[in-house]
Amino acid sequence: MFGGEKMRKIIALLAVAMFLGGASSIGIYNIHPSKEAKMIVEKESFGEFQTAEYENYETIVCKGANYLHKEGYPSLPYTTKTYYFPLGTKVKVECKPLNVKSIKLEKKILPASSPKPLGIDDKITEAAIYQKDEFYPSKWYDYTLGGGLHDGQRVTIVSVHFYPYQYNAVRNELKYAEDFDIEIKYEGSKTLASSGDYDLLIITPKEFEDALQPLVEHKESHGIRTLVMRVDDIYSSYSGRDGAEKVKYAIKDAIEEHGIKYVLLVGGKKSYLVGNWGYDGPTKVDDSLWWVPVRYVALNDMEEHGYLSDLYFADIYDAEGNFSTWDPNGNGIYGEWRMTGRDKGIDFYPDVYVGRLACRSVKEVQNVVSKIIEYENNAYGQQWFKRMLLIDTFNDGQQLCEGEISTLWFYEHHMQDLGFEKVSLFVSDGTLPLFGMDNEMAGRLAWINVIQNLNTGFGFVCMDGHGSPTAWATHFQGHASHNDPWVNGLMTYNMDLMHNKGMYPVVVIGGCHNSEFNISLLDFQKNEWTYQPTYE
Repeated sequence: MFGGEKMRKIIALLAVAMFLGGASSIGIYNIHPSKEAKMIVEKESFGEFQTAEYENYETIVCKGANYLHKEGYPSLPYTTKTYYFPLGTKVKVECKPLNVKSIKLEKKILPASSPKPLGIDDKITEAAIYQKDEFYPSKWYDYTLGGGLHDGQRVTIVSVHFYPYQYNAVRNELKYAEDFDIEIKYEGSKTLASSGDYDLLIITPKEFEDALQPLVEHKESHGIRTLVMRVDDIYSSYSGRDGAEKVKYAIKDAIEEHGIKYVLLVGGKKSYLVGNWGYDGPTKVDDSLWWVPVRYVALNDMEEHGYLSDLYFADIYDAEGNFSTWDPNGNGIYGEWRMTGRDKGIDFYPDVYVGRLACRSVKEVQNVVSKIIEYENNAYGQQWFKRMLLIDTFNDGQQLCEGEISTLWFYEHHMQDLGFEKVSLFVSDGTLPLFGMDNEMAGRLAWINVIQNLNTGFGFVCMDGHGSPTAWATHFQGHASHNDPWVNGLMTYNMDLMHNKGMYPVVVIGGCHNSEFNISLLDFQKNEWTYQPTYE
């Protein structure tokens, strides 16, 4: 980030056209049934940029651009253009840089920082590339292919990444291209033949089937044609390495045979008290602990081995319309972080809309079904629904309240014009801490303000802060360390004080470990993120 005292000098360097911004997209190109090869020819232009001093380095500043962020390598702007084709289209992209120029810089380009936990000071470190007589990046463009949803259609997604700036640290020289010629050749597509006789697929254990019948009837009454599949039937009918892969194949068949658009997984862990908290190893997930199986995805952050991801069940296809295993290297570890050089080629684009009701008992199913039906029959048009609650601070340890900025931006750009009333609980203006006081006790009791407001009814709630399975919280302004006083927003043990019956909000919550559904009551003994007995 640039600005304040660190941004001391601006040098204007003029080129031809306006910079087009970080990303743009093009509509779906139709392909002739004969699978005749076709071609798209376009030109992309880049324009004015600036340099800014940052300590002992310079940066290239382009409005609206994204930045390369490989640790220790020059942080340079790039932009992306996205094209959509029918799923399975074979695509080849070629780009040619035009009007390439070069300049000498006064200082070296700022290297990208490494990911660090909040509160740890950032240290600028140069990678070996700074001692090599070569330009970075070494290519002017590349492109990625994926399969996913766009405007409700399953498509092949082509993302072309342009790198109009290349830097050589030994020469302290910047090369830049003002324009690119783009040539895209494409042909063929995959046909997903289906009868289109269902919209929604519900996957559930047989134990929950009767409790779900009112929801099935409710959906059918609203024109949502609903198909129910039992987990045990899927296990006996499909091949796969484990329960999760069998369920994913069942979803694929339901798409291709019945044209389903939505999937609802109904079932979480079986035990309230005990059970494998999570990820004991890459191949040790125990399906017997779950009503509906889960997929643990490998995360190499040196803190924990993995995390739950239902996106696995939504990302059915790759760019060519083939089944996406999420295990391209076949080692039985799913979704390995590609930054480590493993499991490349997963596009992570959803091909179907997937949700989960992580219920552990028939009673929980009955409760949530009742609330869904009540919400869908009554919420629309109610005065409380047209209200949005923002609960935030999440600051950077200085004075920047990042959470407040991000949630306010979302409200102002997406909700305000729709007529939604905003209510905010922020640390910066004293509305979140109890009685608006700036002391540790007021922070600990801030949850009272949160619950009192939630009880008045909101259609949407957005929370941006820190989180564990036990709590969501933030800090007072100017504090960021885990050892600093906390401002407690909402805890599992005080949620029973909420009285918002019939006024159920859509909640978007930002926090490291909120919304985990693999927690049992006694797991706090071995899970560092839960410091007391915690229930869902």
